[in-house]
Amino acid sequence: MSDLVTGDAVVLGLRPARLPSRGVAFVLDLIVYFVGYQVINIGLIFAIGSLDSAAFAAVTVGSFLLFMVGAPIAVETLSHGRSLGKLAFGLRVVRDDGGPIRFRHALVRGAMGAVELLGTSGIVACIASLVSERGRRLGDVFAGTLVVRERVPGTRVVPVPPPPPGLAGRFTGLDLSGVPDPLWLAIRQYLTRMGQLDHQVGAAMAVRLADDLVARTGTPPPPGVPAAAYLAAVVHERQSRDAARMFGGGPVAYAAPVVPAAPVVPAAPAAPVVAREPRSGGFAPPG
Repeated sequence: MSDLVTGDAVVLGLRPARLPSRGVAFVLDLIVYFVGYQVINIGLIFAIGSLDSAAFAAVTVGSFLLFMVGAPIAVETLSHGRSLGKLAFGLRVVRDDGGPIRFRHALVRGAMGAVELLGTSGIVACIASLVSERGRRLGDVFAGTLVVRERVPGTRVVPVPPPPPGLAGRFTGLDLSGVPDPLWLAIRQYLTRMGQLDHQVGAAMAVRLADDLVARTGTPPPPGVPAAAYLAAVVHERQSRDAARMFGGGPVAYAAPVVPAAPVVPAAPAAPVVAREPRSGGFAPPG
């Protein structure tokens, strides 16, 4: 569960970036890298101007590959998938499972990018992105990555949706005391943003969150209930309990175990009352 929502990770299932936004972001990155390469190249001309032509050509080609291929790898590794162009257009490179990329992912993307972007002027990358259902180029396929849109225009944070009518009140006896706060946060983030999520990855995320919730409550959802509906019903139950504790005049027990009552022991029969005759000089009770 902890790898679903972390400080560096991305909420799973954000919408994949398509070719136009990726293309413009790449052009911006290419301009920045090319300007940087030209600055480095001017410095190399003064530093190695005394070398022969073969050595000078070797150093020039090496610096080109190092800067145009190595720089994107370093930037994506250090920024966890956010280059300058992607940052400007609200894009980010993530793993297939939604986590932040590492050096090996950036290395594969950079190596394949040298072929499909620089070697073919982006033609292969454009074709692969158009054919792919998620707009992935070959570097993404081999690296196991995906470029997503972190900023989706026209969206806003919405409250947790209510559960289906048939599930309302179905989990009143569920023990929620063992559910940690990070899991509640992950579930709430999923429910409030599931309208922005990619359908396939969002469904997989709902199943994973539901499995984590079942592992901590010990109660699986009713048969045939979708994972997202189960999550919404459990969150609604917790909100109802919180509201009852706050406004209902007392705490609500989280399915406390039932203690069997002690067996009732019959009382001993009372001793019979024996009437005694009054002593002389006393007052007898009225007959």
